[in-house]
Amino acid sequence: MEWKNIYRGFFMGASDLIPGVSGGTIALLLGIYDRFIEAINGLFSRKWKRHLTFLIPLGIGAGTAIVSLSKVINWLLKHHPGPLQFFFLGLILGVLPFLTQQADMKNKFRLYHYGILIVGAILVGSIEFLGTIMDNLSISDYVFLFFSGILASAAMILPGISGSMILLVIGAYATIIHAINNFQFDVIIVTGLGIVIGIVTMSKLINYFLNRYFTATFACVIGFVIGSLIIVFPGWPSESREMITSVATFALGLFGAYILGKVEHHQ
Repeated sequence: MEWKNIYRGFFMGASDLIPGVSGGTIALLLGIYDRFIEAINGLFSRKWKRHLTFLIPLGIGAGTAIVSLSKVINWLLKHHPGPLQFFFLGLILGVLPFLTQQADMKNKFRLYHYGILIVGAILVGSIEFLGTIMDNLSISDYVFLFFSGILASAAMILPGISGSMILLVIGAYATIIHAINNFQFDVIIVTGLGIVIGIVTMSKLINYFLNRYFTATFACVIGFVIGSLIIVFPGWPSESREMITSVATFALGLFGAYILGKVEHHQ
């Protein structure tokens, strides 16, 4: 077992809880991104045991981070939702320069890439945001949470786009954080299954698109991120105290993303 992956997994898990910070980006920072994708894709190969020795400690670290930090986020969602969303907004906006740099937007983008970007932004921006915790779950709610897990897992793998951001945009984030915090195993198991199935299947798909259509894939991702800004924006606070707090948390989010980008740049 590669036990040093526990601390790496912890950082990846912590980042996947925060919309705007990608577990894939953290994997890049830690220098294990290629190995991570290889291990996921190799789970059904003859060398599956070797890949499991890499992934199990990573999973333990990520799980520990998610359980321990969800309480903090759950409390903030209940008591300070506006400033928290402004913090997420700052993080998401701050990630955009990193994405445009990764895609080499200035040199590689053609007209149709901007078209893909605009379509991606409109598709995500037109989604109706549902930020409330879902109670009395029906079968359709469980199906929604399962597919939310699949979508989130795709974003977890892509550097620069966060799984939690996807959950926030489609309205599943508050419900899942609440479920982790209160050990609602029905929600955790259904979403977790979606994430596991998504990681195994989507890693191959994402790997294919990144290898064959790198610039177009990033154009789509950048469009999604721009569109998500519209969804996450909670509206301007009515009270001056909350306005000051929201501006401060927005600045903190921007600064966090800037620092992350700087570290990434020096790798």
